[in-house]
Amino acid sequence: MIKKLFLILIAAVVIGMFFHFNLHQLLTLEGLKGSMEQFNQYKEQSPLLVFGGFFLLYVVVTALSLPGAAILTLAAGALFGLVEGLLVASFASTVGATLAFLVSRYLLRDTIKQRFPERLDAIDAGVEKEGGFYLFTLRLVPVFPFFLINLLMGVTAIKAWTFYWVSQVGMLAGTFVFVNAGTQLAQIESLSGILSLDLILSFALLGVFPFIAKGILNVFKKRRVYKNYTKPKKFDRNMIVIGAGAGGLVTSYIAAAVKAKVTLIEAGEMGGDCLNYGCVPSKAVIKSAKIAEQIRHGEHYGLENMAPQFSFKKVMARVHQVIADVAPHDSVERYTNLGVDVVKGYGKLLDPWTVEIKLNDGGTQTLTARTIVIATGARPFVPPLPGIEETGYVTSDTLWTKFAELDEAPKKLVVLGGGPIGCELAQSFARLGSSVTQIEMSERIMIKEDLEVSKFAHEALTESGVNILTSHQALRCEERDGKKFIVVKHNDTEIDIEYDELLCAVGRSARLKGYGLEELGIETNRTVVTNEYLETLYPNIFAAGDIVGPYQFTHVAAHQGWYAAVNGLFGNLKKFKVDYRVIPWTTFIDPEVARVGLNEQDAIDKGIDYEITRFEFEELDRAITDSATKGFIKVITPKGKDKILGVTVVSEHAGDLIAEFVLAMKHGLGLNKILGTIHSYPTWAEGNKYAAGEWKRAHAPEKVLNMLEKYHTWRRG
Repeated sequence: MIKKLFLILIAAVVIGMFFHFNLHQLLTLEGLKGSMEQFNQYKEQSPLLVFGGFFLLYVVVTALSLPGAAILTLAAGALFGLVEGLLVASFASTVGATLAFLVSRYLLRDTIKQRFPERLDAIDAGVEKEGGFYLFTLRLVPVFPFFLINLLMGVTAIKAWTFYWVSQVGMLAGTFVFVNAGTQLAQIESLSGILSLDLILSFALLGVFPFIAKGILNVFKKRRVYKNYTKPKKFDRNMIVIGAGAGGLVTSYIAAAVKAKVTLIEAGEMGGDCLNYGCVPSKAVIKSAKIAEQIRHGEHYGLENMAPQFSFKKVMARVHQVIADVAPHDSVERYTNLGVDVVKGYGKLLDPWTVEIKLNDGGTQTLTARTIVIATGARPFVPPLPGIEETGYVTSDTLWTKFAELDEAPKKLVVLGGGPIGCELAQSFARLGSSVTQIEMSERIMIKEDLEVSKFAHEALTESGVNILTSHQALRCEERDGKKFIVVKHNDTEIDIEYDELLCAVGRSARLKGYGLEELGIETNRTVVTNEYLETLYPNIFAAGDIVGPYQFTHVAAHQGWYAAVNGLFGNLKKFKVDYRVIPWTTFIDPEVARVGLNEQDAIDKGIDYEITRFEFEELDRAITDSATKGFIKVITPKGKDKILGVTVVSEHAGDLIAEFVLAMKHGLGLNKILGTIHSYPTWAEGNKYAAGEWKRAHAPEKVLNMLEKYHTWRRG
């Protein structure tokens, strides 16, 4: 900070001296004309000294963003002629501009990044891809003040060398015009006469040329991509969607809604993993387990503690009934009525426009479409542990069928994985009677959350009866004397853990095989590689949902489905980049953990000057009435500002409470807006308002309040 202040002081002194000694008067057209005879005499006496001094003066004027750069460019032509004048003005202006750029970066970038991290990240991402083109265009069009360009580009992440050479080339045409005009200085009446409207338009067209060239290159790239294929003259469909999970359902629904002819291909159950194996069944079993826990601790509600009496088979039957009750929302019948042609079978790409469908009834159908969307989702990842296939295991996909056959919960259940799925299921089955051991290789569960949130989750699961083993690495599975064991390593010691059932919950991997992606050369790296528009290698083939990432959430898959549909159908008119700025996620343990935006660790990693506002639910009336006071709201904001950078909510109904913060962040509303919104009493949502009130209380204007106190004292006489 001291170095920055010292640099600012030096610049201020130099600028002050510049104006104090009236040097700015020399850098006017009249001043230049009046001084040319004297400058020419100096040049005849000491040509190298004048040349070097002129170069240095030009660099200083440009670096400090002082007025007069245009006059100096004229002077270069008048003093040194066209060739030498162009040489000195071009290099001096670029060196000075680069110095101004570097000073701006040193003084301003960190401060702006702390205040506006998301906006600057978005700008940096754009500059990384197109920065050279944008800078070149700005340099070519003299309408844009060059000194302002220097300062603004310094705030971005463009490389200094890129800034230098693009500026050198981009300013050359304008420099030439001014230097050439300077060779005829006596005839110039005003600077406006140098830059005619026609000349400015010519520069503007020249600036747009790189983008036109880029567009032409993209056309050639597309032709090269498609060169081995013959595009159909007519198409059977406007769009074909492979996969009827959240991403595929939304994509096909939107396509049908705008009257496109769309076919949705699904070999398995409609609704994908979320309905049949993930979100819906897991939330159903979580609810049953929570009721059992509440019965077990009836004293919290003025009742007697009792051991819950239930049939595990009936609990699992309810899970399947819930799936059946939700299924009509995603059914073939519903989507057919919406205008979607639903085909049951396996779809495979034959070329960029053709899909072969192996129908579930044994037949084959081939369809062509102008646009194809791959939305095949993901499956549970099973670690390649020695012995795991022989001893057997279940995943979040298969446990619902296998456990439905059991009369009681597995006596000894090992859950491998400490992420959201593993934590939710570990807690639930512990509450339903299983002796659960949860194994996590990392030093804590829910590693993507703040340390205190991970600790909170650890305590909640432990209270539910889960034995959590962190920093334990699974090595192998073994069967001895009819008993199953998983062998783990902790502190270089091997430990045997007996189990009846092993649940693998260590993540999910995209379904990439069998859809023709490899044959068409579509790049995959754990997921399908797409651009910001969800386009694959082939601009007419899109991907959405878990097969793309980066977030494997149902709501993100649906979010991507909108972009895949709109870009696929109307991309020739307008394309939309997928917006991942405000993504909420919830882990449905008890209490729930919900988050949107940055958590505290993210803010630290990004170097943001942040502050934390907390509200404890033990202060909320509704939480007290529900005997559910454990938890808090934690809001991350920039220092002194109410802008919401991120929120973590730990409580009952956290997944619902986070929605208000998601809306606020999406539309740029701060904590003051939430504070000024009426919330029903007594509700859980009041916690959001009270969190905003905590921020307001911490930023109360003390001086104003002191003045008001004196005012009220005076009013009392």
